[in-house]
Amino acid sequence: MAKSYGALFLLALVVFSLLQTMVMASKGSGGNWNPKRYGPGSLKRSQCPKECDRRCSQTQYHNACILFCNKCCRKCLCVPPGYYGNKQVCSCYNNWKTQQGGPKCP
Repeated sequence: MAKSYGALFLLALVVFSLLQTMVMASKGSGGNWNPKRYGPGSLKRSQCPKECDRRCSQTQYHNACILFCNKCCRKCLCVPPGYYGNKQVCSCYNNWKTQQGGPKCP
């Protein structure tokens, strides 16, 4: 009898975990960014410094990150969500490359 309750409890945990994962996935990456807020042209030039401070706040190369982020933001008028990655949200930011072919925007 105890084994059947244990198995039932484990099954309930798995189902709950799957439901929670589905809810989080439906809200996007982590549930804390809205594509309309971060897409191309979503910012004004005056908003770039604040968004770049957020974007670069956890890097060890803060000064370089701020410099290039602000340059990219002024051109693209968007900064991707989060501290790293998510560049696909802003195609201009994602596709601007250095002369060597590397990413220009952090």
